[in-house]
Amino acid sequence: MPDRTLEALGLAQAPRDHPLLYPGAWPTKSGVLDGDRFLPIEDDRFFPLHRLVDENRAPVLAVGSNACPGQLRHKMAAYGITSPIPMVQTLVTGLDVGVSAHVSRMGYVSASPVEAPGTVRELFVIWLDGEQLSVIDASEGVPLIDGNYRRAWLPSPTVRIEQPDGTELAGAYAYVNRRGVLHDGTGAPRPHPGQRELLTELLVGSARLRELFGVTPEEFCERARADRRLCERGTRLFAREKRVTASGLERFVRA
Repeated sequence: MPDRTLEALGLAQAPRDHPLLYPGAWPTKSGVLDGDRFLPIEDDRFFPLHRLVDENRAPVLAVGSNACPGQLRHKMAAYGITSPIPMVQTLVTGLDVGVSAHVSRMGYVSASPVEAPGTVRELFVIWLDGEQLSVIDASEGVPLIDGNYRRAWLPSPTVRIEQPDGTELAGAYAYVNRRGVLHDGTGAPRPHPGQRELLTELLVGSARLRELFGVTPEEFCERARADRRLCERGTRLFAREKRVTASGLERFVRA
């Protein structure tokens, strides 16, 4: 049997430990995160999809590190959860991956979904049971009044999600940033190009950001990690320098 450990597959590193790798390595196809292994869904010897995806699991669109098995394993391990997580590669229309308008205490600037009519992206849907969903909610700050994200249900046809077998989902959850997203200079949400490129562009474009976080992506990550007050100052600076716009998905967030 092939070695299907995350380490062997190149999926083990978590952006929480290596912020410049954000959003982390994604699988090349659908599978199931099972502890320290990533197993193929289509192989009935392991986890056939129809046995795992049912009404007891919630579909969640992963636009950032939630599609990284190493990051998911890290989040679940913190709560002692080892139950399998199906990760299904889907074709998503009407959504793109933008840049959250906040600096994370993990040391990076994370991704956030943005409405993008007509845009087609390959994104993973992770299917979470109630316990797993609570863990991801907590990691995104959903239970907190001032948390960074709110979980929203994105319905079809606003967001069209086609599964590998050609069927479409009625919708899926996504984590929408409560502070908005960064724009590209024209007012439109900017895409997330990967952490090193993003931080380089942001630092070049703002002298004040360089004062706070240094002049290189490495310095940014080192200074931001676990420094809550500095991250909050960076977040406020995004708004003060008028870098922020709406994601277009705010209307789906319930109070």
